[in-house]
Formats: sequence, structure tokens, C-alpha cells
Amino acid sequence: MTTPTYEYQSDFARRHRSQGKAEGKALAVLAVLDARGIDVPADTRTRITECSDLDTLDSWIRRAVTADSVHDVFDC
Repeated sequence: MTTPTYEYQSDFARRHRSQGKAEGKALAVLAVLDARGIDVPADTRTRITECSDLDTLDSWIRRAVTADSVHDVFDC
């Protein structure tokens, strides 16, 4: 007999897990831009690190891979 693997998580835990994912994705955007040698101004760095929308951050990561400038990450 197996026992269920359900793990209860409070709203607080879910919020902080999501926040941690957003922070990680924001760091990924910055890391990709850094690896490509693209300078990130302070105001843009703040915009990236303060973003909490996971879909937006995913989009920025994908764009950062081929960006020639930081503007390419945000301009569609």
C-alpha cells in the first residue's frame, strides 16, 4: 500500500516559492546578458530584478540569448 505524496503548502509558502522562482529567472536574464557582453544600466537591472511575472521573465530569457543590446530584450 502506498501513501499519497501530497504536500500541503500554505499561501505564504506558495508565494515565497514563486518569488524565489522569479528571482532566479531575473538572475538568469542578467547572467545571459553578461555572458553576451551586454551592459545593463542600473535602471534596467532594477526593472529586471523587480519583475515577478514568470511568463515575462521567461520571454526575457529567450530574447536575451539572441539580443545585440539590452533594448532587444524588451522591444518586440
